[in-house]
Amino acid sequence: MIESISLTKEASYGDTPVVLPKLSKHNFFYGANGTGKTTISRVIADEISFPTCQISWTGGTRMQTLVYNRDFVEKNFNPSSELKGIFTLGEEDDDIIKKIEVAKGEGDALDEKIKGLKKVLNGEDGTSGKQGDLKALEEDFSEKCWVYKTKFDNDFQDAFEGVRGKKFDFKNRLIVEAAENKSELLDLDKLKRKACTIFGTAPERATTLPTLDFDELAALELKPILSKKVIGSADVDIATLIQYLGNSDWVKEGQQYLDPADGKCPFCQQSLPEAFSGKLSTYFDETFEKEIEVIKELATEYERLSHLVLSDIQSALDSETAFIELDKVQAQKDLIDSKVSINKRHIETKLKESSKVVSLEPLGAILQNLASMITMSNVAIAAHNLTVDNLTEEKRTLKKQVWKYVVNEANADYSSYVSAKSGLDKAIEKLTLATRKSDAERAEKSREIAALEKSVTSIKPTVDAINGTLSSFGFSGFSLAMSDKEGYYKVIRDDGGDAKSSLSEGEKTFIAFLYFYHLLKGSNLESEITGNRIVVFDDPVSSLDSEVLFIVSSLIKYLLKEVRSGAGDIKQVFVLTHNVYFHKEVTFNSKRTNDAMRHETFWIVRKSNNQTEITQHDDNPIKTSYELLWNELKGADKSSLTIQNTLRRILENYFTILGNRNKDAIICSFEGKDRLICQSLFSWINAGSHFTNDDLYISCDEATIEKFLEIFKQVFENEGHISHYNMMMGISEVDISDDADGAT
Repeated sequence: MIESISLTKEASYGDTPVVLPKLSKHNFFYGANGTGKTTISRVIADEISFPTCQISWTGGTRMQTLVYNRDFVEKNFNPSSELKGIFTLGEEDDDIIKKIEVAKGEGDALDEKIKGLKKVLNGEDGTSGKQGDLKALEEDFSEKCWVYKTKFDNDFQDAFEGVRGKKFDFKNRLIVEAAENKSELLDLDKLKRKACTIFGTAPERATTLPTLDFDELAALELKPILSKKVIGSADVDIATLIQYLGNSDWVKEGQQYLDPADGKCPFCQQSLPEAFSGKLSTYFDETFEKEIEVIKELATEYERLSHLVLSDIQSALDSETAFIELDKVQAQKDLIDSKVSINKRHIETKLKESSKVVSLEPLGAILQNLASMITMSNVAIAAHNLTVDNLTEEKRTLKKQVWKYVVNEANADYSSYVSAKSGLDKAIEKLTLATRKSDAERAEKSREIAALEKSVTSIKPTVDAINGTLSSFGFSGFSLAMSDKEGYYKVIRDDGGDAKSSLSEGEKTFIAFLYFYHLLKGSNLESEITGNRIVVFDDPVSSLDSEVLFIVSSLIKYLLKEVRSGAGDIKQVFVLTHNVYFHKEVTFNSKRTNDAMRHETFWIVRKSNNQTEITQHDDNPIKTSYELLWNELKGADKSSLTIQNTLRRILENYFTILGNRNKDAIICSFEGKDRLICQSLFSWINAGSHFTNDDLYISCDEATIEKFLEIFKQVFENEGHISHYNMMMGISEVDISDDADGAT
């Protein structure tokens, strides 16, 4: 699963990272349009395209991500493209299906094993475990070593040169000295006396400058190919014209546009003679291509050799040695840089216009002069180094003796460190090898599953399933069909005509959602049908009417339930929306009291000063007056003064305002006295029961209240929305089942 997401420097996310930590199986994000929700879905869909953002995965194991957002709809439902088929497992071979289930179980077991190994190796957060223990050991030993550095630093600064600034560097040097230092062990007083004499101001050895080897570079200036006019074969009838016009290079450049022009001149659009393309290919024959290749090799070699020469000159400048006049070297290098740049351009010209004769700026004299300066400098450096060699050797010996003393002082700490590190190194090596082996086994298991899936896959069941859903919900104007293009679908009208370009926005959104929903159980490939997945729904109800909104909500709620139970391949879901009603539908859980449950997180996405801010909440932050009305019905003590108006306002919100249902049609679904009671529940809706001055009531007793509640429930049953009633009343499927059992 995804443990956390860090978003920065993308869209409305600024320089300060917005971090979403401790994500769970269900993750609900609510925010207005334009606040930054889609960026979250895009980062999950394609993390690589967002280098400034980061996703942290449990155990470092990535899963396949399937994201429904406007990018998905535009990619799959633009009028010019057909839909890729969704492969699902067939049912004709139970034996293979069982093998896939077994193999997938074994694969999941391997995933858990790998996760466990990585947890031991790197810990839950990726920074602890055995690797964390090793890091802590190194830090602890660094602190102990630093104590010795501080203790002896004033007397032996020269011996600690290069490692005085960092604890880890000093520690690493001590480890090396402990393993390699064979020097004589002297007492501290003697070391201090020698240091006073040897560690004083003294000349240091100078580094010899690199000699300048430029013969190969200078030789390139004389290459015959530079002065040769490289043109095509004269044996072709069009050669005379090309050579007369002198436009061989132009013709070669234009040759690449010939094939796409489909028999016409790519420039004037007139028809070309037959075999014209072949004649051009003959004109630019093998000899021509070989000579072009010689020019390319010359360009590559000139780039390489000039770089080497200039690097050697720069090394001399970087040495800042006093044994050469650096200003003169710099002047010579600037001149060489200029000539090299000119020559590179000449070679580029030759490569582009092979018939052109070019000559290179000569470098030999300049380089010879610079080489002589460097040679004279090295002679002076050698003489200097001979003078300081003896003193340097004494210093080297004393430094080794100082380190020998420090190692001896740290012997107890060092021995303890080596012992502990040896144990950790062995454990880490064992865990690393076990992880690699398990990774290899998991890869092999994935290949086995893919091979099995390939033998029993089909895209036809998805067509039937989507069409069945469309039909069951009254969408009769269009359907999905197998395309003439193998492995693809098309959207058609009743008469068989293409419907994709004429779909309304709502129809397009709904079928796009159904396509995505079935893709969750399959794949656009013949393999990869099973496998652990992360699913994201980014505003899936845009442009949908209220009835379809509830269909989509129900499908997503079923998916959430499946994820919550641990069944199936989907392990984590993200739902992002700006629709309050949709958010309330998909987040409703009768078992939740106040705080968010262990498997869910709630977030509010806002934009302030054009910067996205995301806040996590301990409970569901979206509460509406509609939900509060239902809470009144669920209470044990229902007020006879307000109960009628509460029922009216719920029916008005749900059926009249949100559902756009005709109240008269609802009333007519009842008979006799029940119809009168139902009519009384709707009587004030037309007059506007949501206004305070219309909130009249009729006093009634408990029996009347019960009858009102009975008819109220019957309205939802008659309209096919009893599941919404049960959800809002907190009645679970288990409760319904128990009631049914009791009735029998």
